[in-house]
Amino acid sequence: MIDKLEFLIALSREHHFGRAAEICGVTQPTLSAGIKQLEGELGVLLVARGSRFQGFTPEGDRVLEWARRIVSDSRAMRQEVEALKRGLNGHLTISVIPTALSMVASITTPFRARHPNVTFTILSRPSTSVLQELEDLAIDAGITYLDNEPLGKVSTVELYRESYCLLTDVNGEFAGRNTVSWEELGHVPLCLLTPDMQNRRIVDHLLRNAETPVAPTLVSNSMQVLLSHVRTGRWSSVMPAILVEMLGAGDHVRSIPIVEPQAHHKVGLITPKRETQTPLVAALIAEAKRYAMQMG
Repeated sequence: MIDKLEFLIALSREHHFGRAAEICGVTQPTLSAGIKQLEGELGVLLVARGSRFQGFTPEGDRVLEWARRIVSDSRAMRQEVEALKRGLNGHLTISVIPTALSMVASITTPFRARHPNVTFTILSRPSTSVLQELEDLAIDAGITYLDNEPLGKVSTVELYRESYCLLTDVNGEFAGRNTVSWEELGHVPLCLLTPDMQNRRIVDHLLRNAETPVAPTLVSNSMQVLLSHVRTGRWSSVMPAILVEMLGAGDHVRSIPIVEPQAHHKVGLITPKRETQTPLVAALIAEAKRYAMQMG
């Protein structure tokens, strides 16, 4: 039964029978047969079929919710038994918004010092993907914004509050300035994140509130790409202060706090909302709380 529920979750994530089968490590006929057997056992049609995947029936959507709970509990049970036998070990997959990638090592490094038998996969994702992957059980945890867009049913640990600065040429028009306003950015050639990133939506909102047109001359989904363009001296960018502190701006770049208003947004760890977390996730939450105390 657990394997068949895993098939259903993989299909909801991939929307494709072949890719879902590949993720589950089985052939496509095996996956299709498993889902048909599940339909037979439950006495309802779960998947709308055609020449390709067409979605879930209303009954399928409800069973999918139960599948996520049951599979999650099953994984938690296995992890707990394994931890009792051999101590904490296993693998954690964490999806992280691009603006927070540089700080992840501040959590994973002390975590691994305490639990050397745990390995990690860190993925760069927009906030919407972080939430979807957590719901689909594709990841164990995420690091994303907590207070700007709806999160759904998750547990949260606030890690830090993101503030914003202008990265610009050290000899540019703002040379010698200690602060700059959002309104003043209207005529600056900006390179920003792509619109699918929540940080970009935050920046757009702040610029619009300052009645400043949002017209970047370059966009990218990589903070490193934006930083490399700023270092040419021909572009400026709006970046979180914590990111600049960790990556370093460079000798020819200044970081200037943006005020009027001086905005802040919460960034934190999100995990599935459940009464009992898996041992690995529980240990990750404890590490996140230690980091938050240091930052506070």
